[in-house]
Amino acid sequence: MPEGHTLFRLASSISAHFAGRVVSASSPQGRFAESAALIDGTLLETAESYGKHLFVDFEGDRQVHVHLGLYGKFAVQDGVAEDPRGQVRLRLVADGSDERPPAYGDLRGATACELMTRDQQRLLLDRLGPDPLRPDADWTRAWATVHRSRAPIGALLMDQKVLAGVGNVYRAEVLFRHRVDPLRPGSSLRQGTFEQMWHDLVALMADGVRRGRIDTVHVPVEEALVGRVPQADTDGHPVYVYRRAGEACFVCGSTVRTEVLVGRNLFWCPRCQPRFRSRAGR
Repeated sequence: MPEGHTLFRLASSISAHFAGRVVSASSPQGRFAESAALIDGTLLETAESYGKHLFVDFEGDRQVHVHLGLYGKFAVQDGVAEDPRGQVRLRLVADGSDERPPAYGDLRGATACELMTRDQQRLLLDRLGPDPLRPDADWTRAWATVHRSRAPIGALLMDQKVLAGVGNVYRAEVLFRHRVDPLRPGSSLRQGTFEQMWHDLVALMADGVRRGRIDTVHVPVEEALVGRVPQADTDGHPVYVYRRAGEACFVCGSTVRTEVLVGRNLFWCPRCQPRFRSRAGR
């Protein structure tokens, strides 16, 4: 599932191609036809993301809310629109009549695509935790939930009601970077540790926006430590533990472990992230 940095980049691309333009909207697939008719021929004002949610704002207090889910894609490109291919839920077209190049965007496979008002958007956002990519985000809101919860911190980081935009990759990597046992209860964390993890996520996700990919390893630092380039994930990007189950940790040499936590695969190094044992249980 795309993580927060991907949605941020998508919102920026939609704004760059369509903001301030009167656009044509249609639903070749048909599932969004009635709503598309309401925004067809209206001004697209801007697009923004919050966590894993995308909002495309149109004049008249109308917003298209999109959640890509596991398989959704919103392809935005310059040029004259080609005949739609596949199941296109929503198509946006700017024909170039405003002396800007023509452009179009096709949404396919999204979990959610719905028209809503700003009041409805506000209700949705009220259910989400702070987004590390937003300058107005308040990490203490997330901490207020974490320090009261006995749930594993590895589950809390993926809970969008606690933190918005963090997915499986950032979850695994930030826990490793701070040597935190992912099964440790949230209530056992020190506030300072959580605050450091938050600021690390802010920096890592902002870097993901700039690069267009997730990079969590500082290669020169790790080369100095272990004398070799760190392992890469399936997309060719260096990672510490994500999707490296059964392989040697390149920091300590222990075998990276995995197990399912709240329906998603968790990855960690048992030596670098030692099991948490509460003093009460000793």
